[in-house]
Amino acid sequence: MILFNLIVNLIELWQMYQVFDGHGGPEAAAYIRKNVLKFFFEDVNFPQISEVDNVFLQEVENSLRKAFLLADSALADDSNVNTSSGTTALTALIFGRLLMVANAGDCRAVLSRKGEAIDMSQDHRPIYPSERRRVEELGGYVEDGYLNGVLSVTRALGDWDMKLPRGTPSPLIADPEFRQVVLTEDDEFLIIGCDGIWDVMTSQHAVSLVRKGLRRHDDPEKCARDLVMEALRLNTFDNLTVIIICLSSLDHGESEPSPPPQRKLRCCSLSAEALCSLRSLLEGNASN
Repeated sequence: MILFNLIVNLIELWQMYQVFDGHGGPEAAAYIRKNVLKFFFEDVNFPQISEVDNVFLQEVENSLRKAFLLADSALADDSNVNTSSGTTALTALIFGRLLMVANAGDCRAVLSRKGEAIDMSQDHRPIYPSERRRVEELGGYVEDGYLNGVLSVTRALGDWDMKLPRGTPSPLIADPEFRQVVLTEDDEFLIIGCDGIWDVMTSQHAVSLVRKGLRRHDDPEKCARDLVMEALRLNTFDNLTVIIICLSSLDHGESEPSPPPQRKLRCCSLSAEALCSLRSLLEGNASN
């Protein structure tokens, strides 16, 4: 599992946040992180901003889609990456007041709008009807909730032992899906997390927990830790990564609302090994 956060230097109003959650070994996620600037900016001619209009947004979508596919192809070409290694990928871009999310896999981005959870991505899992339909139309099958009885996602970078030769439509694809929204003063924060969080709690549960914490202490780093601890309490068994991006100031009960601060970013991440160690520590303390 790899976390990557980049504040784009081209213009201060651009911000990019990315999560890559590896499976089948760490090689694919580590490779993408190492080469992320090349794939997402250098090789795709990422558009220069002049005005955030429909033409510009379409160019950004095209560039991001190309970046996902280039990264996927590069994993097939690198002999140091096992063909059974893959990674899900989620990218969130903020241009001023516009939020765009590109997702391939089961990481999730959730926006809090006055305390209501708004999913900014769709989990790509074999059990969802639209993904299952696409998989079966391309000759794949779903067994016990797994693609071809093996993989728990239907979109990912890498996993070339499960993909058909390049240029041939495959049940497992790297094409991202896009969602975008114009942010308003009601939009409070964005949560980005890997599936270890969402396996055990709903989007609304996560938003309510973070919102309560921010109202109490305005510390997104502590809120990220609290989300991880809540997932552990609910017996998650997967890697845990959480990013919280504060978009506006929450009302702490003052008569006049505070001016919106600069965006705060905090994250919390646990590897599988750290997860096991922490779980053992917690269980040991509980037995004492």
